[in-house]
Amino acid sequence: MIQNENPVILALCCHYCAFAAADLAGSMRLQYPASVRVLRFPCTGKIEVNYIMEAVENGADGVLIAGCLQGGCHFKEGNLRARRRVERTKKILEELGLEPERVEMFNLSSAEGTRFAEIVTIMHERLQKLKPSPFRKEVSELKDAKI
Repeated sequence: MIQNENPVILALCCHYCAFAAADLAGSMRLQYPASVRVLRFPCTGKIEVNYIMEAVENGADGVLIAGCLQGGCHFKEGNLRARRRVERTKKILEELGLEPERVEMFNLSSAEGTRFAEIVTIMHERLQKLKPSPFRKEVSELKDAKI
């Protein structure tokens, strides 16, 4: 099996917790794979299935959705809606013949910079075991992509 040495990971993070944790990881100068691209959303509840699918279609090897702790969403149930959408996306990927492991949701608080670095590393290691995305573009093409 061909291994994916440098998988491109798109991290869709909620503003209040996950993005703050990513920022904290950077402030703490924690080491994690450089192939992750972080996008901030007001809430993971705003992330639709088509956003995740578009990221995959535009060449991301994996997409991680990171939201507030279970029961701690600033918008009450946003992270619960996001989890359902992630599960729906996994089923769609499987139906298309892609590995559902390419998409995952994690919950963390804003104080968990170390956990954010661990999550990215876990996702990176998982994706390394898979073949590169069949939609993967060259690095020069990714600059113009919509992800």
